[in-house]
Amino acid sequence: MTDKNRWLLLVCTLAGLTASTVSAYVGLQSRLDSSYASFCDINATMSCTDVYLSQFGSLWGVPVAFFGIVWFALNALLILAGPLGTKHFQESVPGYLFACSTIGLAVVFYLGYASLFLLGTVCVMCVIVYLAVIGIFLISGATTQFKLMTLPLRISRDLRQGMTSPIALSLAGGFVVATVVGAAWLGEHQVAEGTSSVRGAELLSESERDEFIRWWEAQPRVDLPISADDSSVLIVKFNDYMCPPCRQTYLSYHGLLQAYEVSRPGAVRLVTKHFPLDPECNVNTPNGMHLASCDAAVAVTLAKRNGQDARLEAWLFDNQATLSPASVRVAAQDVADIQDYDSEYARTLEVIKSDIALGTSLGVDVTPTFVINGVRVAGGLTVPYLDAAIAYELARKE
Repeated sequence: MTDKNRWLLLVCTLAGLTASTVSAYVGLQSRLDSSYASFCDINATMSCTDVYLSQFGSLWGVPVAFFGIVWFALNALLILAGPLGTKHFQESVPGYLFACSTIGLAVVFYLGYASLFLLGTVCVMCVIVYLAVIGIFLISGATTQFKLMTLPLRISRDLRQGMTSPIALSLAGGFVVATVVGAAWLGEHQVAEGTSSVRGAELLSESERDEFIRWWEAQPRVDLPISADDSSVLIVKFNDYMCPPCRQTYLSYHGLLQAYEVSRPGAVRLVTKHFPLDPECNVNTPNGMHLASCDAAVAVTLAKRNGQDARLEAWLFDNQATLSPASVRVAAQDVADIQDYDSEYARTLEVIKSDIALGTSLGVDVTPTFVINGVRVAGGLTVPYLDAAIAYELARKE
């Protein structure tokens, strides 16, 4: 391998490693803080957060971006170790990189397809990773000088030689340990999806809670034409069933709201209003890409008649990445036992449009947007701060 090709490979690897690291950080922050605004969330069709929070953003509870970090770090080790190894190892490195990048290419093609065609979203950091993998694939393929059929034998020989090198063993051991520890740490710091009933405000320090309350008291309040039904706290959520942050808040808020229902029955009421980012029913989003969200909103509205709305809502969020008008129609019948979906669609769509009109009058332009006793919060709050807001509102009413 020439020095020029080695440097080109290293540039591609470092670009991919940087983009993967940024992706992992942004994804983690987005999961821990539903109000987090990423620099790469440009508009509805170019949003890193939407991709990171989707079902394609993690694997076994670990962000997919972390696996990208591991993959590019392995490539970097091979590139940097090449000149220090035996002549046989130096000749083998391009082939190893080509084999790795072939697998990597298959993965990024799948993720790219999921992003563009299933989620309808472009992730800038992801595109950089895709280009880096393609670059490594092309350069390593052009640089490999041996038949790939001999690759298993070369791997076996280099592994045997590596086992005799204390430096190689130390590097390999350190790499494995770092990978396991990193995956475990990131897995532990993901938001538990609706399984926790821990009161979030207990996680705030006194100074954090006091600072939040000062901010909360300074927020303007709007009047809502929605009855609280004797509840002390009315939470209105403007929702889109194809919006990943809507799914995230749906899952992460569940435990907290359940805890309040147990400790203070009826004190906190959650009302979901529909705000699909779909031009079929929302004229405010002519470029919206959530082209099954109007259908989903109609299905949930119809499901309320027989008390199956909660069940259907859970199904929609569980299958968010693959929603289509056709799949929603099938689920409406199979999951919620709705037999008149088609005949009631046009009439129910007018109900959805009234929700959209209400949201527009309140300045809603992103989903989710929450209105908590008149305080509008775009994107939502983390669980600890939502708990603090509810506790404060309960105290105001007493």
